Parts: sequence; C-alpha cells; structure tokens
Amino acid sequence: MVFKRTCESDRSRETGRGECSEISHGEKARETASGRLRAIAAVLLTLASTMPAGYGQQESAGAKGPDKAASQLPAAPTPEPTSPTPLRTSDRYYARPFAGWLGDPINIFLPTSIPKASFVNSVRLNDLVKDGKIYLSLADALALAIENNYDIAIARYDLDIADADVLRARSGAPNILGAPSGLVQGTLGGSTSTLATGGGPGGTTVGSGGAGSGTSGLTLSTSGAGPTPENVDPFLSGTLQWERATQPQVNTLFSGGLKALTTNTNQYNFTFNQGIVTGANLQVGFQNQRITTDNPFDTYSPQLNSIFKATVTQHLLQGAGIWMNKRFIYQALNDRRITDSSFRQQILYTVDQVETIYWGLVQDYEDVQAKERALDQSKQLLSDDQKQLQIGTMAPLDVVNAESGVASDEQGLISAQSALNWQQQIMKQAITRNLNDPALSAAAVIPTDRVSLDPLPEEGQPVEALVQEAFQKRPELEQAVLALRNDEITLKGARNGLLPTLDLYGFYGSSALGGAQSPHALDFFTGANYPPGTFPTVGYGTVVQNLFNSSAPDKGVGFNLSVPLRNREAQSEQERSLMEYRQAELRLEQLHTEIRMQVVNQMYALTNDRAAVKAAQAARDYAEQSLDAAQKKLHLGASTTADVLQQQRGLATADDNLIAAYGAYAKDRAGLYQTLASTLQHYSISLPDAATGKVNAEPVIPGVVAAQPGNEPSMKPPATQEQPPPAQPPAQ
Repeated sequence: MVFKRTCESDRSRETGRGECSEISHGEKARETASGRLRAIAAVLLTLASTMPAGYGQQESAGAKGPDKAASQLPAAPTPEPTSPTPLRTSDRYYARPFAGWLGDPINIFLPTSIPKASFVNSVRLNDLVKDGKIYLSLADALALAIENNYDIAIARYDLDIADADVLRARSGAPNILGAPSGLVQGTLGGSTSTLATGGGPGGTTVGSGGAGSGTSGLTLSTSGAGPTPENVDPFLSGTLQWERATQPQVNTLFSGGLKALTTNTNQYNFTFNQGIVTGANLQVGFQNQRITTDNPFDTYSPQLNSIFKATVTQHLLQGAGIWMNKRFIYQALNDRRITDSSFRQQILYTVDQVETIYWGLVQDYEDVQAKERALDQSKQLLSDDQKQLQIGTMAPLDVVNAESGVASDEQGLISAQSALNWQQQIMKQAITRNLNDPALSAAAVIPTDRVSLDPLPEEGQPVEALVQEAFQKRPELEQAVLALRNDEITLKGARNGLLPTLDLYGFYGSSALGGAQSPHALDFFTGANYPPGTFPTVGYGTVVQNLFNSSAPDKGVGFNLSVPLRNREAQSEQERSLMEYRQAELRLEQLHTEIRMQVVNQMYALTNDRAAVKAAQAARDYAEQSLDAAQKKLHLGASTTADVLQQQRGLATADDNLIAAYGAYAKDRAGLYQTLASTLQHYSISLPDAATGKVNAEPVIPGVVAAQPGNEPSMKPPATQEQPPPAQPPAQ
C-alpha cells in the first residue's frame, strides 16, 4: 500500500479528497534542505487556513466524525442507550471528588475505604428451605442469582471502576486507564451464549488476530493519541531551605581582608501551577531569601530578596481548544456507558445461564422419575415371570431375560440419580455465595416449575420485526457504536498532533530588595565602615509591597514555535488511527449481520422444538398404549417376556425423548429472549436492582406452570434384591 503524501492542501489530506501525487522513497531521499525549509515556510503561512472547522469549540463526545466520510455510520437503527444515572452500586459516587476548593482539605489526601464484599447467602435462600430440601421456582432461582451469583457480583464493581476513571479524566490526567467490560464466565453449567463475549477497552476477553489485537480481533493501539491535555488539578509546591556556608577566600582584597566569608541563607520558595481547559497553563512563582553575611561589600545583612513572576502560556495550534483538552473526559463518559451496557449484557447472559441450568435440573429430575417408573415396571414383570415359572407356564430363559432388564434399569436409575445430584450442585453454586454449610450442600433442590407450550408473542411476528428489535436492544451494538465514537475522538486527537507547536505566552514579574544595614559594610574609598543609618532599613512588608507597585517590573510576551522537520511519528499515528476506525466500522456492520443470523436461527430452532415436543408426546402416548397391550397379551399367553421388555424399552426411550424435547424448547425459548435482549422486560427484572444486588420485586416468569403434585424421586440407589433360585419345572 502506498500512502499519498503531497496533496493540494492539508484539508485534502484530512478528508481524503483532492489530487495527490505519490512520492517514492528515492524521491524523498533526493529532497534538499532548502526544499524542506520552503515546505516548512509554506506550512506556517497556511496554518490559519488549514485549521479544522469549528476547532477549539466544545463538542459532545463523538458528536462529529473525523471527516464527512467517517461520520457516515452503517445504515442501521440506533441502539437504545443505557443511562449511567440509576446504576449506583453504593452511596459513594466515585466520579466526584471528596471535596472542592472550599471543602474539607484533609480528605483529599486520605484513601477511600471500600467495604469488603459479602460472602453470606441472601435471606431469600433460607426462606426456600423446608425439611432439608430447597423448593425452587424459576423466579426464585433468577432472584437468587441476581443477589448471590459471583459473576454478577464481580461485574458490579465495573460500574464504580468506570466512575473512578471519569474522575481521573476530569483531573486532566495524561491518559485514562479504560473502563472494564466483557463477560465474566466463572459460573459452571449452562449453554453457549448467543451474546458476544467481547466488550470495550479493558474487557475480560480478547479476540485473536496477532499482537496488538483487541476485542473480536480489532486493533486498538492509538487510543489517546494526540497532544497531552492540560492538568486542570492545581498543584502547589514549596521549598524551605536553611543553608549555613563558610567559604575560604583566596584573595582577601575582595573580602575586606577576611580569610573566609560566612553566609547564612534561608529560602522560602513557592510555585503554583494550574492548567486551563483552553490549552493554557498558569504558573506563579514566589521566591524569598533572607541572607546574613560578614562580606564587607554587601550593603544589607540581613538581606531580604523577593521575586514574583506569573506566566500564562496558551497553545495556538497543537493542543489548543476546549474540546481537545476535554476529549479524555468525553472518552471516559463513553467508556462508562460501555460499562453500563456490558453490565446489562452480563445480566442477560447470567440470567439465561441460570435458566438453562434450571431447565437442565427439571430435565434430570423428570429423568429420575422416568427411570424409577421403568424400574418398577421391570421388577413387576420379573415378579410375574417368576410366579409363572413356578407354576410351569414360563420358560427359565424368560425369567433370566427379565432379570437382565431389572439390572439394566437399576444401572440407568443410578446414572440418572448421579446426573441429578451433580445438576443440583451446579444449580446451588449458581445461586449461592457460600456452600460451606453442610446442610445446604446436602440439601436436595426440587424444581417447582415446568415449561408450558403456550405460544410466545414473538412467534407470531415477522422475523424482520424481531431483527429490528434486536438491533435496538442488543448491548453489543451499543458498545460498538460507543467504541466507534471513542475512535472518532482518537482520530481528532491524532489529527491535531500533526500540527506544529505554537505557544503564546505572557508574563509579569518584579523583584524587591530590603533588609537592615550590615555592620560589616565597608566604604571602598575610605576603607572605613559606613556609619549607622547610611542605608535605610526596609522591612519585609515594604519588600512585598514593592513587588506589585511596578517599582522594578519584569514583563513581556513571546511566542514559542516548534516545527518537526519530518513528522513521521505523528503521520503514522494519524494513519493508524484512521485504519482502526475503518476496521471498527466493518466490525459494527458485521455485528448487524451476526445478530440477524442469530435471530433467524433462534426462530427456526424454537419452531422445530415445538414440533419436536408434539411429536415426542404422540410417540410417548403410542409407546404407553403399546406396552399396555403387550402386558395384556402376556397375561393371556399370547405374547412373550421379550415383547414386553421391548415395549418397556420403547416407552423409556419415548419418555427420554419427551423430556429432552421439553428441555430443548425451554432452553431455546430463553435463548430467544436473550438473542432479542428482551429478557429483562419479559421477566420484569430491574436493572437498578441488579446493580445494587438487592431484588425488591421478584421476577415474573411467563410461560411456566406449577409442577404436578406427585412423589418426589428417591435419591437412594436401588437396593440389590436377592432373587430366589429358579423353581424347577414340574416333571412330565
């Protein structure tokens, strides 16, 4: 790729318009020094005409793009913005300082105290425990997850961390640390999320793509490019020094005959620095000295010297303007909104994960019940066959076949019980913070909700309408748009960094002298000491007064100009930042395509799941009727044990298929809500409640029904029964 370097004007260079000619490396090498100087002179003469339009005016963060082409984002609905206002996680608002100019001046030097996180389960969990069992509805599971889940608790701190970065940016710090975002995925269990796992700067996950690669493979290396903003936090520094010096003299002529001069110097110097958002800096210096000496040529001892100087420096090109010096604040506010969006994404992800775990628990729970029914049927068949063997109407091989069926069903039941035990532990670790209580760890979790097949409102809507809804609500799109605005801020900073440095400065200062006549003062012409009162005494108050009465002023104005002769570093940053911006534009459009495909796929999955449930229900009804018919035939002698066992296996398989179909439907229904990012609205989950970790209103879950009352499955492994020896058939 060859970059065009010589253009009609800097404006054509910034916008990509205008006729440009390519310069080869050989031509660059042949540039003469005089040619470079002429180019520099031309730049200086056209600086006024090359300033960006509206430069130096305050703009909203990312309100204007780097150029006309860059400001045209892909045509798509604008995502609903997440407001950071209600998401307060504590009484302390970390984006505000402790005190202002007239506030408590001590607290600004004291560390902030952050309360230690709670590792105690919420009271809601204790209310659900009855007779050593946890009777858990889906609404209770989601409420407990919001209050206790570690992933959400960890992500909750990101909100305050982002606030602290806003505070840092408002101080005028040379860079911001970046607000954390991305999904925390430390909870076991659940299914693969349809939501992307990336975020903004500081995300917990990064994409592949080589060194310098960021989230989703995007390069993000020029963030913060451009001139360093002024530090608007004032600084006051002081130096207090007491010095006692004795200096031997090699020439007594200039020391009044003294072999050594003794000088005592006390210094009291103070400096005040204050940056201004226009790109200016104020520096005030106040220096004071008190000197006592036995030097006969010094008129005053003690001698009082005071110097005052105030200097104001204003950037005119690079680093000039309110927007340029507040751009990190705008970027930090965008990062705060990215963190808000990422926290909403975390709630969507964890809620879907917990719901998936819940339906997996229901599936394992019903699977144990189905395995118990199958074992009871096998034992009943074995008992009947043994009786028939004793009376001579059953062959011994049929009894052995029935015994094999019982053993197989016992093994299936033990496997189902093990899976249920593990799923209960998975459920508890997702909704609790402390599993060290033996009673809680051993408590069985009984799911009390079952999914219903009532059609969802979304199933009757056109797919395109659902796609547009996802475009509005998906947090990844909001994060991508905000990241693009941050890239625009970086672009403006990098473009400003191309300009030479031109500063206007003005200063005012003065000096004053005072003190008392030295007793060692020597008249050089007479060789005698000056008589007392020859030099009037000037007190320190008069010295300070003389600093501001223009008796000895020091004032002036000037310009500082710094022009890089090659400017390759700034050119590289500007080019790279523009490439990263174009890359982010492509990623934003790619996100729209990904979300569209996810919505379409989720709708197909839900339609297939509903059909699979109906088919599995019909197959289960047929298998149940077939087993009943086979048992009746066996009692009439028209069938065999093998036929009954085959029908029992068919019924068990049909039960498994039906349970799996219901589980897949429930999980995919939750996945559709997550794909549309409408889970919080469907379940009436309050995002501010999630941010505080206290659920004031329990979620309302549509599309679920209470489980039918019945015997709870036994979690004890089936006892191995000693079978009596097979009876001998009667003699013929």
